Order: sequence, then C-alpha cells, then structure tokens
Amino acid sequence: MGNYQKALEFYEKALKIREIALPPNHPSLATSYGNIGGLHAKMSNYPKAIEYYMKDIEISEKALPKNHPDIAASYTNLGIVYNEIGDYSKALASHEKALTILEVALTPDHPLLATSYNNIGTV
Repeated sequence: MGNYQKALEFYEKALKIREIALPPNHPSLATSYGNIGGLHAKMSNYPKAIEYYMKDIEISEKALPKNHPDIAASYTNLGIVYNEIGDYSKALASHEKALTILEVALTPDHPLLATSYNNIGTV
C-alpha cells in the first residue's frame, strides 16, 4: 500500500519481540533484519538497507548451513542495493557469493541459478 513508515513500525515491533524471545542467532531474527533492510531499500534509504542486510547475513551465516539458499537470497538483496548506489565491485562480489552458494545448494538446471547469472550480468 506504500505506507512504509507504518510497515517499519510493525517490522520493528516484530524484531523487538524476537530479540527478547529468541536466542541472538536465531534465523527469525535474520528474517526480521532482512525485512527491515528490504523496506529501507524500497524507501531508497540505502545505507540503512545495507546495515540491516549485513545483520541478516551475519546471523544467517551462523544459524543456517553454509550453503543454505536463504543466505544466497540475503547476498542477492545486498547486491541489488550496492548496484543501486553504483558500488559495482561490492554488487558483483555479493552476487557472486550468492551464485557460489546456489551452485552447491541447487541442481544445475534450477531457475534460481539463471536469476543469479542475470543479476551478475546486470551489474
């Protein structure tokens, strides 16, 4: 609906509850950070988006198997933001990291691999 400020309020409430109720490296915390990062990206608040995506990745890498597709998705989101701000070397590195994870996690003909290659091509 485009009411980003209201969405941010609810995402932050969810994060606060999860921070109290869950251990510090729980995957649901990573999800909250990723949601908030995505919202900041939609609002073109790219420094905040990067900050929250980095928290998402930090927790995800501790909480999930090293080649989990959710980690690749987080790197993809980060790469998209870096591309938006013109930091192409970081965008490329993020998309390549996502691809490396997906190459291990998925079958060679999985459509997400095509998306990952496309993201690299976009950079």
